[in-house]
Amino acid sequence: MQAFDFQLRPRIVFGEGVITQLGALVRQHNAQRVLMVSDHGVVSAGHFDAGRRALEASGVEVHAFHDFGENPTTDMVQAGVEAARRVQPELLVGLGGGSSMDCCKGINFVYSCGGTMHDYRGVGKATADMLPMIAVPTTAGTGSEAQSFALISDAETHVKMACGDPRAACRVALLDPVLTVTQPPQVTALTGIDAISHAVETYVTKPRNAMSLTFSRRAFSLLAAGFPNVLKNPQDIEARSQMQVGACLAGLAIETSMLGAAHAVANPLTARFDITHGQAVGIMLPHVVRLNGSRHADWYAQLLSEHAPDVEPHSAPERLADLLTHFLTLAGLKDRLSDLAIAADAIDDLSADAASQWTGTFNPIVLDPDNIAELYRSAFAGHGQPRQSS
Repeated sequence: MQAFDFQLRPRIVFGEGVITQLGALVRQHNAQRVLMVSDHGVVSAGHFDAGRRALEASGVEVHAFHDFGENPTTDMVQAGVEAARRVQPELLVGLGGGSSMDCCKGINFVYSCGGTMHDYRGVGKATADMLPMIAVPTTAGTGSEAQSFALISDAETHVKMACGDPRAACRVALLDPVLTVTQPPQVTALTGIDAISHAVETYVTKPRNAMSLTFSRRAFSLLAAGFPNVLKNPQDIEARSQMQVGACLAGLAIETSMLGAAHAVANPLTARFDITHGQAVGIMLPHVVRLNGSRHADWYAQLLSEHAPDVEPHSAPERLADLLTHFLTLAGLKDRLSDLAIAADAIDDLSADAASQWTGTFNPIVLDPDNIAELYRSAFAGHGQPRQSS
């Protein structure tokens, strides 16, 4: 059995309408002044005001930071740090999608420990205790509320930096499925695919262990059941709940088992061509499943055991790859790189970028220039069997 060192850090509060508990949870941390980090879309949807009302009802002084985008950059984080220095909060609230929660964590790193965001790339770089943080996700995707990592893009190179430290973990993850109902259909689709990719990838990584497997398998079952229903009926609170809890469980799995090749080959697509992360990882994941399935078909059969109990190990990778492609179709997303106006002659540069991605080091089959390029070639065509690494 694989060794592991895992602590369930966030207290997880789930239920319809639990946003009203936000103020009471802040006061339980002896905080009276907070900085709430929410993007402009969350403000427009009314969720920021819902959080603000819950805080003010408990006598909490609320300040806000909204000036960041979908992929928060080092410059955006620095602007948030300057806002925090003016406010001097006692607690941070990240209310929104993964970008809001990641930007909030990034602000916490720099505000609490000094320096710049670049100083915290990697693991365990925090130099001081950090402010307590409460995460309130309004999407069901990244699972950032359950992780001690922030993904921040370098403002100049656009390279995503993973910055993680146990002290960056949220104290509370507040999961209210009602907050996810207002997502535009495209956001529901993209974040849902991202959550599914986390459940699939964490199940087969090198550090996989008894804890991560438990979270990954249950996450996949919830997400696979909820995703088609939430696309068909966006008002379905049960489906929204399955997606939100599934995304959180997948985030817990990432915390102890990391990610793999699909994220390694998806990130360059976002950095070079501004392909939305959910679309990029969704296209690449079926091909990574086929690659890893050449050696670990039984693992994918186990992952599918609740969703497709009749699956045989030898057919599990192809069955899962087909299911993932089917999810893309249901979501109205592309399933081939050639449909995204990316030229095939970009493969060499994409492959070079992917080879340097940290997440790729956790893939169960070692990535090399040949099999990385083959993943991209297969994704251009929309089919094919990536070559197994020698």
